[in-house]
Amino acid sequence: MDMETVKLSQIVEKLAPELSPFLTEREMDISIVLRDGLALLEPADAMEIVQHSICNQQREALLQ
Repeated sequence: MDMETVKLSQIVEKLAPELSPFLTEREMDISIVLRDGLALLEPADAMEIVQHSICNQQREALLQ
């Protein structure tokens, strides 16, 4: 399968909808490149992506 670019919101909606209330609109709008596409993504992978996305957003906010 080829790489696929999706919004974090798509990952959350499909694999971890319970996290949606805890994410900002800015975080949900982050583009994520998936090596094997959304169809093969596992829930544990989704959680890791969400965690890294939040950390990256917080790091950027601190640097501004």
